[in-house]
Amino acid sequence: MVHKGAEEAGTVYVVINHLDGLYELLSPPPGPAYDEAGQRRFMREFEAPVAWQRVADVMGSRRRVDGDLWLVEIEDRSGLAGLEPIVGA
Repeated sequence: MVHKGAEEAGTVYVVINHLDGLYELLSPPPGPAYDEAGQRRFMREFEAPVAWQRVADVMGSRRRVDGDLWLVEIEDRSGLAGLEPIVGA
């Protein structure tokens, strides 16, 4: 857990640490937070993995607007930890 938001609310972001100095940031897309199957929806924030500083810059500005957000870090060298971001959001 990189940043813990409010227990009863808060937007959830996931950062995937590829353990090679590169990260992917998954953000909630516009619209519903969950799909028809009840799975939380995410979209990729960047087209390709980026350095931590880029993630930190984006999340720093988002935390100034929404102090209740959650940032969860998952380590996965080669994928997105089983998450399937939506395309074209």
